[in-house]
Formats: sequence, C-alpha cells, structure tokens
Amino acid sequence: MRLAAFRRTDEAVGTRRVGLVVGDGTGDRSTWWLHPFADGTDLVALLAAPAAEREAAADAAAQGDGLQPDDVVLLPPVYPVAMRDFLTFEAHVDGMERGHGNPGPPAEWYDAPVFLFMAPHAVTGAHEAVPMPPDTERFDFELEIAAVICRDVRDVTPEQAREAIGGYCIMNDWSARDVQGKEMTLKLGPSKGKDFATTIGPWVVTADELDECRDADGFLDLEMTVKVNDEQVGADRSGHMGWSFEQLVAHASRASWVKAGEVLASGTCASGSLAESWGRNGSLTPPPLQVGDVVEMSIERLGTIRNVVAPRAESVAAVSPARRRTDQARLEESA
Repeated sequence: MRLAAFRRTDEAVGTRRVGLVVGDGTGDRSTWWLHPFADGTDLVALLAAPAAEREAAADAAAQGDGLQPDDVVLLPPVYPVAMRDFLTFEAHVDGMERGHGNPGPPAEWYDAPVFLFMAPHAVTGAHEAVPMPPDTERFDFELEIAAVICRDVRDVTPEQAREAIGGYCIMNDWSARDVQGKEMTLKLGPSKGKDFATTIGPWVVTADELDECRDADGFLDLEMTVKVNDEQVGADRSGHMGWSFEQLVAHASRASWVKAGEVLASGTCASGSLAESWGRNGSLTPPPLQVGDVVEMSIERLGTIRNVVAPRAESVAAVSPARRRTDQARLEESA
C-alpha cells in the first residue's frame, strides 16, 4: 500500500490530507491517482493500525473519486518528530575517505551503525523546488532510503524493531559540502551544511508490501538510481547496506526512545552523491549542482522524487565571527 500526504492545488498552503496511491506509481505523473482518506486521517497512525483496519480504510478510500497528479501537491509524507541519518553503505564510506586522503573505511565504522540527527523542520516534498543554500560552491545531493517509524520503542531487538517500521520512502539529504567540511574540522556537525532542506517522498510504501524484496539475510534489496538533468550519475542497491533497518532501529533504541513519527535513513548509497565521485576522481567531476539543475531519484517499488535547484528567494544575515580575546587579557586572567 502506498500512502501519500497532499493538498489540492486549489487549497490553502498548510492544508494537509492523506491519500491512497493507486496505479503505476513509478513517478510518471500520468499513471497514478490519489484517493483521499476521511478528513483527519493521520498517516503515521494509519501505518500503525492493524493490517485489516488499514485495508478497510483503503477500500473505503478507493471507492471515492481519485485525484489526478496535476490536481494535487505532494507534501512530505510525514513531518518527522526527529530524523536520524545513518552511514551504512561501505562503498560510499570508502569513496569519501579516499577523498580525504585515507585508505578506506576506518576500523571503527564496522563496530556499530553511527548516525547524526537532522533538522526535521527542513523536510520538503517530492517535487518542490529546493533553493540554493548560502555560502556554498559545492552543492550536492545524497540518495538514500528511509524508514518511517510508527510505534514508540526502547531497548528493542532487531526482531522486535521490525514491528516499529511502518514503511519506506526515498530521501535526498541535500548537502553544502564546503560548509559541511569546514564545520567538521572542529569535530562537530554538520550543522548549517545540511539544515536547509531534506526531500522525502513521494509517498510511504508500507513495510508489508516489500516483504518479497528481501535478500537471504533479510535486507531490503531495491535498485536505487539518481539522475542530474536526465543523465544517470549514480546507482546502487539497498541490499548493500552494512546493517538492516531493523538493526538500525534497534541500535538507535539502545537506552533511548525511538518515537512514532521519526524517520531513520540509510545514509548515502554507493555513487549516490557527487562528493563520493569527487573523492574517487580527485577533482570536482561531475561538477557541483547549480541553479536550474534537476535532480531525480528513483528507488524500485518506492517511486521517484524530482526537484529543481532554485535561486535563493531571500537574503541572509552575514556570519558573525568569534570575538577574539587578546593575549594581554589571557595573561591577566592567569596572573
């Protein structure tokens, strides 16, 4: 089952509805329809509902008139209560490390699935324009698969964690690589290098729909591709993750809550970003994203998101440098 959040094009910004996606669903805007659920339906609650209850609600929605893609604006499937982005693709880590002059993944990568917290209020919809962030000349995308959590869990095993995963969607973790790199020289962040936009969508595919797509180790194994201006620049499979999503949820829940409405992402797949290519090539090849570029990401069974890089719509304040303390002040304090 595919569940989308949307508003009709003639409705006010801020309106939010939930609908059942019917049809091809590969991303071609002519081959799918959206059937609204009853007003007030919550997507995360629907994911958490018993399968029979969810199916009954979907059957009822399907009886109503469907909306054409041009009649709706797809919204982020959820406005996450929190977002965690992991680092699970070994080949991506290898490429990034080589770009920093290192021989490959550090030994510590293999010990546990590390993650960073993201800015949940920065999520954007599957077809929204993404403004160029300030202060960057190395704007980049990151192709990821993400899980939507539908139940609160704490200290769970991977087997128990499976019940907390309501479904999956595509994520583009947009990154200003030069800003990110400067921040991380201080062993903190990234912060402003990533907090401006994260695209998730186009909808959530319920976990049960993908049971047949698991490999022998129980990992989801879906084809992942990314194009820039209709030219494919990266491809991988989600089955190449070093940890399963169940293992990611279990790790995140160790001595901590993972809450319904959170989004947990895989991290970038191999060749799923420009920065990895820069690391392997030793040059900015392919070039960083520019205003007007169109980034299209597709994951088998999950659909397609497509965003254009737009100019900044507003000015930003100048960055305030630190107040420098003089040597004399330090000497007086130590006296």
